[in-house]
Amino acid sequence: MGHRLSRIYTRTGDDGTTGLGDGSRTGKDSLRVEAFGAVDELNSLIGQLLSLSLPDDIVAQLIAIQHDLFDIGAELCIPGHAVITESQVEGLEHSLDRLNADLQPLKEFILPGGSPAAAACHVARTVCRRAERRVVTLGCVEPVNGPGRRYLNRLSDLLFVMARSLNRAAGVADVLWQQGKNR
Repeated sequence: MGHRLSRIYTRTGDDGTTGLGDGSRTGKDSLRVEAFGAVDELNSLIGQLLSLSLPDDIVAQLIAIQHDLFDIGAELCIPGHAVITESQVEGLEHSLDRLNADLQPLKEFILPGGSPAAAACHVARTVCRRAERRVVTLGCVEPVNGPGRRYLNRLSDLLFVMARSLNRAAGVADVLWQQGKNR
């Protein structure tokens, strides 16, 4: 890390631009800023999820994910920078397989909800999908690290399975979608 912040406000963004990690400046509404902003929002939601009562293995996993998300944010903040690797994507896949093995197979779509922790996990999942979309959009005009993009894709799947696992741990059933329920 090149600079430590000793003062939080700099006034350099008052003109609608922000500094990137390579020293260049870009508009606060640029695709790059939208992408790392969505990743930052996701990381904040995971922090909020961590404030709830969770199983220890989920806590450890979410803390590791927060560090990875900060690395993805750094990748996006520094054009051409790459930190996330395929092994981290594979790690998410292993976690997905492990958590999913203990769950009943889905026969219906489920709605976000259930326990407070599962509901918060679903919110994080939807923001993860948005972050992935922002990174894909950025990747259409500028190079982005492929493993970082794939990490977000697997993470949204993991958050879905994690929400189901949190419901199970809380003794709360998943909320099943009932097509045409209100007709």
